Amino acid sequence: MAINGKNIFITGGAGFIANTLISQLVDRNKITVYDNFHRDTLSGSAYASHPNITIVKGDVLDLELLTEAMKGTEIVVHAAGIAGIDTVVKDPVRTMRVNMIGTANALEAAKRNNVKDRFIDFSTSEVFGSFAFKSTEDSTTVAGSAGEARWVYAVSKLAGEHLAHAYYKQFNLPVVTVRPFNVYGPGQTGEGAIQIFIKKALRGENISIYGDGSQIRAWCYVDDFVDCLLECLENPAAIGESFNLGNARAVITTLGLAQTVCRILGSTSKIEFKPALSADIELRIPSVEKTSKLLGFQAKVDLEEGILKTAEYFKSL
Repeated sequence: MAINGKNIFITGGAGFIANTLISQLVDRNKITVYDNFHRDTLSGSAYASHPNITIVKGDVLDLELLTEAMKGTEIVVHAAGIAGIDTVVKDPVRTMRVNMIGTANALEAAKRNNVKDRFIDFSTSEVFGSFAFKSTEDSTTVAGSAGEARWVYAVSKLAGEHLAHAYYKQFNLPVVTVRPFNVYGPGQTGEGAIQIFIKKALRGENISIYGDGSQIRAWCYVDDFVDCLLECLENPAAIGESFNLGNARAVITTLGLAQTVCRILGSTSKIEFKPALSADIELRIPSVEKTSKLLGFQAKVDLEEGILKTAEYFKSL
């Protein structure tokens, strides 16, 4: 059943995943976008001036503004957070504050406003550590070594997960946690290997790989991710659960990804190797059995199709 006539509140609502979600919901629902617009896909999109959208420029660290802006909300999608390895390494304190305190504030604001339908908490696949092969939702999560900046993001998101499920158990807040596995697609801003590789390839510039390029990832096209996210919003079986959201079939090394982008786009870009910026995740492939069984989700877009669609978007800018 499609979501209709709801008041939906999206933190990080100017981001590229949120923008794709908005495209699926905005014609039939009222949406409040709450964002500091540090990364902004919304303003240049077709939905920036949509009559069903209300924009509140704010920070998730501001509990009172967040609580006030969330009044009357039935569904909360908490997508705000600091992400991207470059950003995390440069500013680990803000990463921890935004991802932990920001999530605590969003949960508390939802509790104060008696959110009834759903609270979606965005976590990360990085909670599974350096080697995650077909990790299930019940697999052991790891924190990495203390003091290594690479793990600040995973630790902060994992803390948010624990708190979200504590709000579910203690206050009956209808929480669902999602763990995105390398989402990419049109509108992506900031960091993200595919969009960086595509932009470089389209311009014929050198593509830099940090490390030896043997790192393995499973890549999920944003439309598939949002399809599954909608199931998390609509399906009552999702409440109180965590889900891996990804495409376990679209698996490739980082070097292979760069080579594939160049081949598909007919690019003359050269691939160059640079020293790793920090500790890295060598293997990250999800088990999506739970999402399939409980939500009936199956990713549809393969990697080459997704690269072409993403490239078409960046060509049009």
